[in-house]
Amino acid sequence: MAATILTPPTEIIHLTGISWQTYERLLDELRDRRLRLTYNRGNLEIMAPSPEHERYKKLAGRFVETLAEELDIRIEPLGSTTFKHPELSGAEPDECFYIYNIDAVRGKKRLSPVTDPPPDLVVEIDVTSASRGRLATYADLGVLEVWVYNGTTLSIQQLQNQDYVTVASSQFFPNLPITEVAGFLQKAETVDYLELVKAFRSWVRVQLLPR
Repeated sequence: MAATILTPPTEIIHLTGISWQTYERLLDELRDRRLRLTYNRGNLEIMAPSPEHERYKKLAGRFVETLAEELDIRIEPLGSTTFKHPELSGAEPDECFYIYNIDAVRGKKRLSPVTDPPPDLVVEIDVTSASRGRLATYADLGVLEVWVYNGTTLSIQQLQNQDYVTVASSQFFPNLPITEVAGFLQKAETVDYLELVKAFRSWVRVQLLPR
């Protein structure tokens, strides 16, 4: 087993040669800790999120909800719920949403990795580490779309032929320039949270006006 440790602002430990049973045991033993575990084919990432990470995460999730509100799209937000492809991959997204498959999970207190679908949309904040390993995990799970914000840009990754490709627009909000959302996220540390949400909502409404 090998480990690579990255230091703050976000503390990350990468482990290799980890069994699925060890991953599940760690999930159980660390469930009360503020840690995030991502498992993919024997590789395990354990992350302790920083305030910077959590700030972007919260704001990005709120932006998705605002888009859904303004466009009158039904969504089911399930935050950082743990999702698994047994014996292969497991992840706790920064934020996740059911859109196409909302009726399959609405009201459920527990989700089955065998019978229930994965979330349709996942938001990943990637300000201090590469997200390729997590994308591989989401591909195993079958997540249709992942938004990755790296502190500067927002990329939209869509699942095609079991791999993610970068695309220009979201399948869930096809008529909006979603990549421009990065400009609002960049203001997270300098603009009041609710003021920024209001500004984003106003921008969305302008984008929806007939041209």
